[in-house]
Amino acid sequence: MPNPEITTFNPDGLVIHGVDLVAQPVTILSGEVLVRGELVGKVTAGGKYIASLSAAADGSEVPAGFVAEDIDASGGDQVAPIYFGGAFDADKIKLGADHTPATVEAAFRAASAPLYIRTRHPR
Repeated sequence: MPNPEITTFNPDGLVIHGVDLVAQPVTILSGEVLVRGELVGKVTAGGKYIASLSAAADGSEVPAGFVAEDIDASGGDQVAPIYFGGAFDADKIKLGADHTPATVEAAFRAASAPLYIRTRHPR
């Protein structure tokens, strides 16, 4: 699987420094249109990733990581980088239906995933 090319950096405040950032290319299932910072889960059958919704029953209800860049897989499966490690601003992430920062953080802790959701303190 080839690595996707990331050509620009947009300092949008999604990533909070202090925790190693880890991204890995994965396959996004055809039909998905995802934005940077969106929570994804892995579909058990096929192993592809889609937006994570807590009511899903296909494996994707389990939070796996955050999309590292906007991805449009409406025309077919796409390879895209997903953050599987790092700290992220709670106000910048996009969570699916019925997920909250607290429930997602709890899922990451239960899986021993090096992903953290933080709230920035006003300066």
